[in-house]
Amino acid sequence: MPSASMDSAQHDDVFTRTRIVDAMIHVLHQLPLHEVTPALVAAQADMSVEAMTASFPSWDGLLLASIDRWNDQRTTPLMPIAAEQGTIRFLRAIVMKNIENPSLMRFLTATLNIAAAPNHPLAPMLHSRWRRFQGFVQQSLAQDIAVGREPHTMEPARGAEQLIATYEGLQLQSMVRPEMDLLESFDRAVTRLREGWSRAYVPPVWDLTRAG
Repeated sequence: MPSASMDSAQHDDVFTRTRIVDAMIHVLHQLPLHEVTPALVAAQADMSVEAMTASFPSWDGLLLASIDRWNDQRTTPLMPIAAEQGTIRFLRAIVMKNIENPSLMRFLTATLNIAAAPNHPLAPMLHSRWRRFQGFVQQSLAQDIAVGREPHTMEPARGAEQLIATYEGLQLQSMVRPEMDLLESFDRAVTRLREGWSRAYVPPVWDLTRAG
């Protein structure tokens, strides 16, 4: 049976780790990932680098914990929208949150470089989180079809692939073209995408004999 002192120590450890992650998120609000250092995070958490490292021996572990906490803070309150209003509205709500505060979008985009490195120890864990999001969108689209919000001619797996590509691709463009109206671009692209979903897919026939 755990003792009261053990429970207190565990509570203190959780509190300290949360404090460090919140400090990391605060710094990431101000700076891009490549400019963030353990010293900056420790200073924000009001502790030494050594004390921070005792809770997070691995910088990758701190990155992952920050992704999970920050992403959950943004996305979890929006989850009911998917069931009540549909997948498109859910993703649109995320886009609106990202427009209000683009720091998380910038952070997640920076981690793509890590996820794309086959031998990076953090890559498999990042892959699992992207796949989990893809799976949620796919399941949500299947439910949209079941209740008549989306057409049965749309395959949920393909729809999720296309919808996330649209959502993430437009956000990436908005970071390098800040004059872009991200919400209007999202609405326009999704409207066009849904028009295509309403028709049965016919694979293209490419005429390879023609140049240009």
